[in-house]
Amino acid sequence: MKDARFALEDYIHFLQVERQLSSNTISSYRRDLTDYIQSMEEEGHVSINGIDRTAIVGHLQRLKDEGKSARTISRHISSIRSFHQFLLRDQVTNQDPTVHLELPKIEQKLPRILSIEEVDRLIQAPDVGKPQGKRDVALFELLYGTGMRVSELIGLDLQDIHLSMGFVRVFGKGGKERIIPLGGSAIHAVQRYVEEVRPQFTAKQRNVEALFVNMRGSRLTRQGCWKILKGHALKAGIQKELTPHILRHSFATHLIENGADLRAVQEMLGHADISTTQIYTHVSKARLKEVYVKFHPRA
Repeated sequence: MKDARFALEDYIHFLQVERQLSSNTISSYRRDLTDYIQSMEEEGHVSINGIDRTAIVGHLQRLKDEGKSARTISRHISSIRSFHQFLLRDQVTNQDPTVHLELPKIEQKLPRILSIEEVDRLIQAPDVGKPQGKRDVALFELLYGTGMRVSELIGLDLQDIHLSMGFVRVFGKGGKERIIPLGGSAIHAVQRYVEEVRPQFTAKQRNVEALFVNMRGSRLTRQGCWKILKGHALKAGIQKELTPHILRHSFATHLIENGADLRAVQEMLGHADISTTQIYTHVSKARLKEVYVKFHPRA
């Protein structure tokens, strides 16, 4: 299926240039579709035009037999469907075999969050007598105070943070820009880090643009953030498995619990569809039920 492999490269180029998707999203498409094309080849298909709905269903059944989750299979279907729509639009094929494919029902799991008390313990865990402690507090305050993704956080440059005006400029998925307000705690922590610590870490480096850097002056990595977070979570006595994304979930849930408008939360999180943001209203209701069951005498 040389035609499929050539078409895949054209499709990846389309995702990069025209849709401007993130590198992580494009990698997922490439991985799913490479697996799909290989599966079609193993089933004896020699051309894209020879693929029909039955062949695709067989591929999806194989994924299910391998133990792939409904969410993973749903992502594969979306990748395959988008690929065939591209092929039809570019007249590489004359039919779309994905027209009547149905997405599997996905059990919606409520995201895990920290309580406000746990967030306080985490932020107080770093030793602010040490330079890296001041940096880590600024990092936590910004993650929890804005709800940004860890990829967005490590991608911040010094020019993206506007402390005097109280906002940060974030570039999210697809390079979409959004403005998120900063609270007093985040402003104070970041200002202290920028003035007292960052110059020490970048002293031996030239033209460092990154806001958050490691002790060698290089841009902080995703793995570096995870390591910092897990280390301080252990110190704070937080038993939950903690990731930077849990701080994002906590940010959104705590806002909604305290009466924030769903549309405003959607804008701050950078969600394209409000249905994605609505999961946090479910989290809030679930937590209310827990409180009721725990404390009401007749629950």
